[in-house]
Amino acid sequence: MVVMNQLRVILQASPSKLLWRRFQVPRSMPVRPCSLYTCTYRTGNRALPPLWENLDLVPAGDRQSPINIRWRDSVYDPDLKPLTISYDPATCLHIWNNGYSFLVEFEDSTDKSVIEGGPLEHNYRLKQFHFHWGAIDAWGSEHTVDSKCYPAELHLVHWNAVKFESFEDAALEENGLAVIGVFLKLGKHHKELQKLVDTLPSIKHKDTLVEFGSFDPSCLMPSCPDYWTYSGSLTTPPLSESVTWIIKKQPVEVNHDQVVSSTWTSGTKSHNLRDCWKGRNV
Repeated sequence: MVVMNQLRVILQASPSKLLWRRFQVPRSMPVRPCSLYTCTYRTGNRALPPLWENLDLVPAGDRQSPINIRWRDSVYDPDLKPLTISYDPATCLHIWNNGYSFLVEFEDSTDKSVIEGGPLEHNYRLKQFHFHWGAIDAWGSEHTVDSKCYPAELHLVHWNAVKFESFEDAALEENGLAVIGVFLKLGKHHKELQKLVDTLPSIKHKDTLVEFGSFDPSCLMPSCPDYWTYSGSLTTPPLSESVTWIIKKQPVEVNHDQVVSSTWTSGTKSHNLRDCWKGRNV
């Protein structure tokens, strides 16, 4: 949910496989388990994920994420199936401040909230969603399009319950996760997003968890079904190349105040949403 500006520099690579709808391109866990897969701590005036200090842990694979999506490299793939999204609002459980970011988690013991089709061979269950944003409007998204950054990027994280027994197992293996990415751009007020924004003051402090039920995250997606897809990785340690990325082509509009005006904190000092994470790499 936090901007990965420096991570983007480390991880950005040319895609090996990239598709737009039917287009293809030649390519320390906290006490409560966190599906973001990384924690940070402060060292002087900086905050670093502990695993990033050991460069030996950075894989030498060719499918590291995020990437810069290049329109000119897109190639049509007639075999790519439509993506079907089916979320049950009743599976939305709570919103959690894990001390580094916030995420909205879902009940994932059954196939009530799933995606299927597209580049996927199986149903994938929704685990959580979170956001990445920046200190200024000029950047914030993890992925870029023709080197253009967006102010923020939504990630909806799903796991393959057909092949794996748990999210934790799926996150480490090929074809284990499917993440839908949605770019956010400044524009008109987003009514559905406001419900989430209004909840943020109630999770001002680290480890705060509040009920956030009956929410369908498909309301945060654009109406256009077009997307790019490629085989990539987690963008935080352990950087496993386990992710099928599905990046929506059309961004959604949100009001400027929805990005910066929500006041909350991961500790004891209150900040607005943007300032709270300024300078962090989570």
